[in-house]
Amino acid sequence: METIKKVLDKILSTICVVLFGALVLLVTWQVFTRFVLNNPSAFSEELAKYCFVWLVLFGAAFVFGENGHMRIEFIQEAFPKKIKMVTQIFIELSIIFFSALVLLSGGMTITKLAWTQLSAALQIPVGYLYAAMPICGVFIIFYCIYNIYTIAKNKKPLEAV
Repeated sequence: METIKKVLDKILSTICVVLFGALVLLVTWQVFTRFVLNNPSAFSEELAKYCFVWLVLFGAAFVFGENGHMRIEFIQEAFPKKIKMVTQIFIELSIIFFSALVLLSGGMTITKLAWTQLSAALQIPVGYLYAAMPICGVFIIFYCIYNIYTIAKNKKPLEAV
């Protein structure tokens, strides 16, 4: 399981770097064509939107893998070790529930609905934009299961591992 996590971390970090680089190039091109050439590029704005959505969702999944998501630590720190572990497992299960319901189920539904709709400038299915949701939902669920596995295996809270 550790090997899968390391490979997934590497894949997600690489995807995020590539998407961020593409986003910078696309936005730079858009600004150049709009203000220097006075003829804005039709495709770059829409493609930048796709890159941004995918970057945010894949970046969020990567943050879950690094256990860097937002949490209120001072409340959790007040608990003893056993209760802290139970609290962390409850939080991970809540995230799994949310990811399965919203990202997986909702993402699959909206992707199927948007698959027949074409984007204005690129003329590709809008479903590609929404497809990032269920993919990232799977990644987040994997990371949550990994975190629960780590807590159970080591019998320690995540920050103590």
